[in-house]
Amino acid sequence: MHQFINVTLAGLVQGAVFAAFALALVLIWRSTRIVNFAQGAMAAATAFVALALIHGGQSYWLALVVALVCGFVFGALVERVLIRRVEGGPELNAVIVTLGLFVAIEAVIAIVAGNQVQAFPAPFSLRGFSVGGTTVAFAPNDLYTVLAVVVVMALLIALFRFTRIGLAMRASAFGQEVARLLGVRVGRMLTLGWALAAVVGSLAGLLIAGGGIVSPSFMDGLIIYGFVAAVLGGLDSPVGAVVGGLLVGLLLAYVSQYVDKNLVDIAALVVLVVVLLVRPGGLFSSSTARRA
Repeated sequence: MHQFINVTLAGLVQGAVFAAFALALVLIWRSTRIVNFAQGAMAAATAFVALALIHGGQSYWLALVVALVCGFVFGALVERVLIRRVEGGPELNAVIVTLGLFVAIEAVIAIVAGNQVQAFPAPFSLRGFSVGGTTVAFAPNDLYTVLAVVVVMALLIALFRFTRIGLAMRASAFGQEVARLLGVRVGRMLTLGWALAAVVGSLAGLLIAGGGIVSPSFMDGLIIYGFVAAVLGGLDSPVGAVVGGLLVGLLLAYVSQYVDKNLVDIAALVVLVVVLLVRPGGLFSSSTARRA
């Protein structure tokens, strides 16, 4: 029983990290209708910025703030300089651009920071809490991760449901010409969507890096699992992203512990295929097709 509890807690923490990345995908999808496959590489770049500051003697929290600001600027620049050049054309063009950007960013990180693996400090203790004299696999740093994801989810829900900016971002994503006629500055909204998504992605990168090791490609695995979580919950739902992330985290933890750890990737693929076949919009999808 103790082992099952520890596996479950570890799966929930891992799922929270998947959820953080899935939230970044949901944000950019809701605001631009684009899936950014370079999100992980962009997050890795800002994580290395934070690590450089920490190695320079700065606190984790200052490094966190600087990394998030860098993510905001990075996301805005990517939309302005690259994505805007292919907007209005076939949707595949933007996907190809993000894939190319993914490769380019990782190459630049390797050139600047090197390919060697580096340790990334955690802001809180990695020692599990003691419950009834027994140490469980849930540490203060894990609590920080879960709370950070919950706060981001709440902020995204508030942004899209209760603010004019969120409404304008969604309007720009669904119908640019109509949005312009209504006075929405579509270009600014698209740029803001990319910038905010990069901030959330940067946070996800720092959450998974804390207490672990980083390399130019350390976010590659998270891209896959985060995408599965986003699709499972629904690319239009922040709540779905979090629930999907937690479910994927639990599933992979149980498969790794009780079946075979070599089947983890296959399990994620099976989940993705089943969701696309049974409920393509995700578990929390609320949008339905409209007929003219």
